[in-house]
Amino acid sequence: MTMVSPAIELRGLRKSFGNKVGNKVVLDGVDLTVSCGTVSALLGPNGAGKTTAVNILTTLVRPGGGSATVDGCDVVRNPDGVRAAIGLTGQFSAVDKLLTGEENLRLMARLRHLPAKRVKARVAELLEQFDLVEAARKPLATYSGGMARRLDLAMTLVDTPRIIFLDEPTTGLDPRSRHTMWDIVRELVAQGTTVLLTTQYLDEADELADRIAVLDGGKIVAEGTPDELKRLVPGGHIRLQFADAQALNSAAALFAEAVRKDAALSLEVPNRFGVRSLRSALDQLDGAGIEVADLSIHTPDLDDVFFALTGRVEHTRTEGIPS
Repeated sequence: MTMVSPAIELRGLRKSFGNKVGNKVVLDGVDLTVSCGTVSALLGPNGAGKTTAVNILTTLVRPGGGSATVDGCDVVRNPDGVRAAIGLTGQFSAVDKLLTGEENLRLMARLRHLPAKRVKARVAELLEQFDLVEAARKPLATYSGGMARRLDLAMTLVDTPRIIFLDEPTTGLDPRSRHTMWDIVRELVAQGTTVLLTTQYLDEADELADRIAVLDGGKIVAEGTPDELKRLVPGGHIRLQFADAQALNSAAALFAEAVRKDAALSLEVPNRFGVRSLRSALDQLDGAGIEVADLSIHTPDLDDVFFALTGRVEHTRTEGIPS
């Protein structure tokens, strides 16, 4: 049986930056494996170390310890091999605003040493793929933020890299432009491209990522699929809304652990056992003759995961999640 090597692998990765006051540890023994043809997301607050990790993996910054390989190439011993395999779209657009979209793509094609006969066809393909044909010969000053980001990603793909790093790729974009970028990422992965995404947008990680690693204080504090991470966090509840305060008071007496929201005339009853909890709650209300005006079920989302697992100085790696 042939073993497929991971697209990206980090083992004990460390990095600190020094100044007159002392060293600041940014990455503190990070382990991470990204399989080929998948989307993995690094999720974490500002300063968690996400961009530093990407900068190391793309050979822009040298690690302080541990190891990192990309497409089988060590980032320290074989940086040229890494650069030949990857594309990078950073937080801020790298396009030249003095050039048109087409000129930007041609420039990148020359910088990536595409054969002259291939440049024209590849530029045309990318303009079509990213819906930039009509704007191809317009100056960048006329581009919207979404168009500029699409062009930025198109430039990353000029020589069809096997692995793409997207560092906060939709920062500042409107919702429609963000969804367009998501569709593009999905198409790339369907074609076999591996994507490592860093983001602060929890819905973005939930939408795109096969696996998510939560980074905080330079450490991976949890890792798994979006559903696995959501199951780590308590907070699922049944929201019961009532027509008046009398019904609310009667229901509150039945559920000692419920969170009461007087202004909304509602109770949030812990939902530890799924359908069983829901059936039990309704049976108790029916037995007491209490009518419910509205009912909804809330399951933990990545917001709950984010706030539960980040923002504290000390963590231990969450156990029980397959890696």
